[in-house]
Amino acid sequence: MTVAIDPLIALGVVLATATTDAAYVFFNAAVVARHRVRAANWSAIWYLLSAFAVISYTEHAVYVAFAALGSWIGAFVSITWLVRVPRPKA
Repeated sequence: MTVAIDPLIALGVVLATATTDAAYVFFNAAVVARHRVRAANWSAIWYLLSAFAVISYTEHAVYVAFAALGSWIGAFVSITWLVRVPRPKA
């Protein structure tokens, strides 16, 4: 069984899942902060971005590995960015 990996699709899956995970992190941050509109916006973005990755790796299961890589990158980068944002003093 030969599986041909399209590098552009693989890169697209990595980028889509990285961005999806970042959107998920920002969605959760907005929920915790009780920002309704911001949370709703991030939720919509999160679902729109996930569509590309899901469609891509349901066509060829090998792209799940690229989705996992993108997910890890997205969570790591977005949490790193959130930690650097100064928190408002209560």
